[in-house]
Amino acid sequence: MAKITPHLWYSDKAEEAARFYVSLLPNSRIDSIATMPTDSPSGPAGSVTVVEFTLAGQPFQAIAAGPLDSFNHAISFVINCDDQAEVDRLWDALSEGGSVEQCGWLKDRYGLSWQIVPTVLGEMMKDPDRVRGKRVADAMMKMVKLDIARLKAAYDAA
Repeated sequence: MAKITPHLWYSDKAEEAARFYVSLLPNSRIDSIATMPTDSPSGPAGSVTVVEFTLAGQPFQAIAAGPLDSFNHAISFVINCDDQAEVDRLWDALSEGGSVEQCGWLKDRYGLSWQIVPTVLGEMMKDPDRVRGKRVADAMMKMVKLDIARLKAAYDAA
């Protein structure tokens, strides 16, 4: 069992969201689905669903327990991508029915914020040559979905 497990509160559709997320990433699965066996502030016994699932090896919990607080940008999940094909696949899947934002951020159809980031971006941004890092950061700030070729072109510009 992980020491820390992200817990996501959905007004409804927690199971649907979890099934969608595990379909996108290797080493992902639904671990359990249960309903609360007792009354809670969110409703009578059986009305609250708890989903335990694993995304890319990281355990998560989700609960469908009625409206409380909606997701916002204060919490997002970063998916580090190996190549542009992975960026494109995850961007397309997670943004469908949601909304896209600047710098590789999106909100999925369930309102959860994600950052779809090529791993190479972090490497380029940490370059000791701060001029190169700034060119990459400037290029990233003009993008919605991140484009590795354009980021590398900014990095390599003379």
